[in-house]
Parts: sequence; structure tokens; C-alpha cells
Amino acid sequence: MDGGETEARLARPFQPRENEIEVILEAQDLRMAYPLYDLSCIKFHGKSPAGVDGDSRWEEIELISGEKFHVQIMGRSKYPLGFYGLPASVESPYKSIFFTFHGIKKSRGEKPLGRILEDSGAVRPPDMERALAEQKKLRKRRVGDILAEENQLDHQQIDQEITRAHSQGKIPKNVRVGDILVAAGLVTREQVEHALKTQEKGKKKKIGTLLIEMGLITEDQLLSALATKFGLRLVNLEETEPSQDALAALPREVATRMQVVPVEIHGRTLVVATSQPTDPTISENLRFSTNYQIELVVSRSDQILEAIENHYVRTDSQVRELIGELSDSAIIEDEEADDSQFSESDSQIISLVNKILIDAYKKEVSDIHFEPGLGKLPLSVRYRIDGVCQVVHKVSPAYKHAIISRVKIMARLDIAEHRRPQSGKILLRYEGKKVEFRVEITPTVGGNEDAVLRILAASKPLPLLQMGFSDKNRQGFEEILAKPYGIILCVGPTGSGKTTTLHSALGHINKPDRKIWTAEDPVEITQPGLRQVQVHSKIGFGFKEALRSFLRADPDVIMIGEMRDAETAKTAIEASLTGHLVFSTLHTNSAPETVVRLIEMGMDAFNFADAMLGILAQRLARRLCEQCRAPYQPSRQEYDELVHAYGEKWYEKHGLPVYEDGLKLMKPVGCRTCNNTGYRGRIAIHELLTGSEPLKTGIKKGMMAQDLRNLAIEEGMTTLKMDGIQKVFAGHTDLQQVLRVCI
Repeated sequence: MDGGETEARLARPFQPRENEIEVILEAQDLRMAYPLYDLSCIKFHGKSPAGVDGDSRWEEIELISGEKFHVQIMGRSKYPLGFYGLPASVESPYKSIFFTFHGIKKSRGEKPLGRILEDSGAVRPPDMERALAEQKKLRKRRVGDILAEENQLDHQQIDQEITRAHSQGKIPKNVRVGDILVAAGLVTREQVEHALKTQEKGKKKKIGTLLIEMGLITEDQLLSALATKFGLRLVNLEETEPSQDALAALPREVATRMQVVPVEIHGRTLVVATSQPTDPTISENLRFSTNYQIELVVSRSDQILEAIENHYVRTDSQVRELIGELSDSAIIEDEEADDSQFSESDSQIISLVNKILIDAYKKEVSDIHFEPGLGKLPLSVRYRIDGVCQVVHKVSPAYKHAIISRVKIMARLDIAEHRRPQSGKILLRYEGKKVEFRVEITPTVGGNEDAVLRILAASKPLPLLQMGFSDKNRQGFEEILAKPYGIILCVGPTGSGKTTTLHSALGHINKPDRKIWTAEDPVEITQPGLRQVQVHSKIGFGFKEALRSFLRADPDVIMIGEMRDAETAKTAIEASLTGHLVFSTLHTNSAPETVVRLIEMGMDAFNFADAMLGILAQRLARRLCEQCRAPYQPSRQEYDELVHAYGEKWYEKHGLPVYEDGLKLMKPVGCRTCNNTGYRGRIAIHELLTGSEPLKTGIKKGMMAQDLRNLAIEEGMTTLKMDGIQKVFAGHTDLQQVLRVCI
């Protein structure tokens, strides 16, 4: 890489995939291994190495040292660090040359870009001819023509004015047309300057840009052709995570100005993504700025902009810019006194935290994670959207302790306590809407504290028809809701939509002739007709105290947010046996497992079997984006996986599709609506266990969870995974998302 050259003999056959070459320096009788990252090329005197067959083309290559070659390229995409070239001259002392990507300064194929696009099928020859004609027209376009088009002037009037000015001899011989028209009062000086810039821009317009503007090719097709012409790799930045070392090697300011993203470092070589591979100054400027050798790769311009935003740590000025977007649009609310509201101060930290909370609320985030890095590493802010975490901000480490302290102050926690976990809540009013954040502070290594905020935005209950039930499960659920008394449980992990489902059930039976009490922590959904109670464990008013109070308040229906202890569960079951309809939730994995769990907690099996109307287990899987999802024919292997996951015994019995040519599933694609993820929103997956007589008998006999599950399926229950796979065939999601949430 420094321009020097060493003669040696191979110690063993050269293997480009091993990233080094092992040689014997005969003058020193020394065996050496050279990393390929230290070499710009290897010239072989002997026969051409095996395995260099493949598509070939002629290229002019210039190394960083300035040495130039005219070679026939063989199998450019075969090796990760370079490729072979065969010298054009028969008099060359070398039979072949292995070029490393990072050692090349310039590489240009002899085939024009237009021909590459035609050969790849991206553009038809007639369309290419039309684009070339347009390019030629732009390069010959006169300033007078541009002024006429932009200012609705008559071409004949312009020509007459120019002829008249020359005939009168009032202007110098070589004066510009624009000056004549300004003097005649037809246009202004500003309009002339704009026309000159338009003319210059048109002369410089490249054929690739013109093809995109004419709608003949996409940016992806152009970049692929440019990568082929200049011998560069294509890199999808949405699937590539830049290394921290690479990001540290190139300042954000330089990356933003040059519209590039550093991807990785190998030795003294920095791999950088650009969307402008035709710009010859990029490599030299980057080499000067970073003191690294530069290997360029090609990526889309929108991916580069997004990568700069997502992966660079924000500087102090950028943090100020971020928080500057929010002034007094958010008010922190004191839940203990309605009139003690105060607006944020001008402090940067207060504004920054408010901006993140509001930004997360507007993006329909379920959880916000503040994660301080060790030492001088930045603080990462992650959002959980549709059940998946993603990094959205990286804030300078100088702010990390202040940000966590601000969150603790807003949640009324002890900012001096750093060794124990703390829990609290933040009430925030934004644009007339009340938003609650449940806060959990957890000490982590390095003297840091993590903060996780669950967003509990006030919302309305949905009708059962909009809850994603299959027809069979919805009908079964409505049947048990029609019962006058008994207990109905909704089970699943945190964030699986249990509360939303229970409120939809309450909305279904909410009639003036029924008194309905609910105890919740917190009250997330409100609806008229319900008497809703917020429990306060700090003052000794928990679920069991609320339940005892409800039983003395003439209830017809009782909803307990969660059965956290055996006493609450026992009281709820007894209430359901004495003429009340009781709803509650549990954190269990499946409906049959819930039965066993309650009995293990000390519930009487006979009482629970008599009281149980149904247990609804629920999960939320990511929903395919309805704007961009696309149908496809699954392979036989993929179909067999679906059958195996469903259960071969029940697949055919439940009447699911057979494998045939017309079978179609939906797959994610990615668009602007779903941020190119292919998924938007979530869909509920259900498992409904109803209290049939055989199941009640099995519970009383003390059957294990697996036996209850098998019996329930025989009785008509579809498991969570079965329901999910049915929704895969319906086109709502895919198997990968179902398996993410179901065992």
C-alpha cells in the first residue's frame, strides 16, 4: 500500500478467502505471511491461478501508488477482498494480478453505463436513445431558450431585441444575451442568473440522473450499474450495522457534508459507503480527512442519510437542535392536585426528555428505554414499536446522568438513591390529551441506572369484531360473556393486550341494567357506565381491598386488573360462585397452564371448576403492512413447516389449505408507511378454553396441563400457535412472527 514492491516465492498456494498470502523471501531465507489489507496487488509470474473463471470484461485500473493496468477482469464478485485481472499485453511479465479492493484508486470499465443498463434489462434501447437525445439537448440549450420558457417570453421577441440591439451598435460585440434582455427590460438580473445556473446544471447532468428523472430506471438500478462499471460492492445499509471503530474514524460533520457513511475498518483500510461513485474527489478527500486508505462501496442515498442519523452520537449542538423543536407544548401534571400544573423550564435536559416522551407517544411506542453506556459510551434511547426494540437516539455521555435524574424527578423518585430499583409514574398532558408513563429505574454496572417507561395513553375500548378474533373464538367468547355469573380470565405476558380485551368484553355487556365495578393499576381505558377505581398500593389500597369493597357495593360484574396473590384469587372465585360475573388477568403462558397454576396457588379445584366460564390466552404478533405486503407461492419446505407447527394430526381435520399451485401466502416488502420494515401494527392471537363438562371433570380430577391441553383440543380449542397459523394463511402475518410469540 506504500508503493513498495517485494519479490517472493509462494510458501503455499494462494487462497484469497484466507485474507493473507504466505511467501518465502529467498534473499533472507525467511517465511512471511502478509495480510491482504497491507497489499494493493499481487503479481503472479506463473500460470493463472485456478478458479478465476466467470464473467469477464476489460477495465482500466489505477492503484493508490499511481501504477496503472489495462486488464481483463475475471469473477469480480467471487472473493470478499479483491479479484483477479489478466494483463492485456502479451508481453507483460505477469500472467495474472490479484487486485485488492482497498488498493484501487480508480477503476473504470470500458463498457458505457448505458450499455450496462441495457444488458441488465433495466432500460430498453429506444428509451436509452431518447434519454441520450435529451442529454444532448440540455448540453446545447441556450440561455435565451431557458429565459423564454421560465418567463413566458416569445422567442421571436427575444430574437428581434437582440438583432435591434446589435444593429444600433449600443452594446459591445461579445456581450451576453442576458445583458441585452435586461437592458431591454424583458427580464431581471436575478432571472438571468437563475437561467445561467439552469444551463450549467443541464450541461453537467449525467445520463443516470436523467434516466431516473424520466422514470425509466430506479436509483437501485442505477447504483447497481455504477457498481458494475466502477468495480465496487453494493451494500444495503438497512442490513449492515456500521462498527463503532469506523464511526469514530470519520467525524459526523465530514460524513454529513460528503454524504457518506463509514462501514468498517480492516487494518489501515476504512470501508465507506457512498451514493456518488462517479465523484473522483471522494476517496482523496476521505483519505486526507481520516489518514486511512479508503475502500468505497455503493449504497442508496436515503439509506446513507438514515444511517448518519441513526448511528452517530449527537453532538451538543445537535441535542440543542433536537430539544429546540419543543417549547411549551407539553405540561407535566401533578396527579395529587389538579391545579398544580407547571410548564417545563428552558433547561436543555428538561426539554430533551420532554421531546423524547412526546416523540415516542406520537410514534405509538409502547416502551421507552434509556440505556447509559459504560464510561464514555453514549446513552442509547430505544423505542419498542410493535413489540420490537430499535435504537432511535444516541445522546452524548455528558448528558446521561442528568437525563436519568430528570426522569426520576418527573416520576417523584429519590434522585440521591442509586443502589436500589425504584418505581413511579409520570403524568403528562399533550395537546389536550392525558398520557401516563409508568417508570422503572434499575441500577446497572458502572454506576449507571437504566430507565424504562411504559406508555399508558388513554384510549377507548374496541368492539369485539375489531379485536382480531377468529369467527369461532369470537362466537365462543360471546357465549360465555352472556352467562350471568362465573369467572373469565385473560392470560398472557405483559404487553399482550389483556386489559384491552377485557375492556372490549366489558363494553360488550355494558348495559344500564348492570352495575360494573373495575379495579385497575393504572386505569388505561375509560368508558361510560363503568365505575372504575385506581388502586394505590402505597396507601394499602390494593386489588384485594378493592375486591372486598366491591362485594359490599351491589355489583353485577367485577373486573380485577390482576390476581397478584392467592387471597385475591380465592375471593374472586368465591364472588363468581355467589352470583357475580368476574373478570381478571394472570401472567401465565397458556389457558391450560392457568388452571394448574391456580390450583397450585391453593385454589379449591372443585370450586374453580364450577366457577370457570373460560380462559382466554392471548399474544400480539406483528401484522404485515397492508400497504406493501405481497403474495407469493410458498415452497414445499415452508408449507411443511407450517403443517408441522400446526400439528399434522389436526391440520387436515381443521380443514386448512392443501399444497397446490394456487396456494398463496403474504410476505413483508417494506414501504414508507411501515418505515421499510414490512410490518405495521399488531394482530392478536387467541387460545380460548371454555368450561365444558369434560374439562370441568378433568380439573376436578387434577389433570396436568398437557393432558388438559389435549382434552381441550379434542373439545374444539385451537391453541395460540394454531390460531396464529390460521392468520398466516389469511395473510395477516407470517410464520416467523407467530413463532416469535408462541412456543
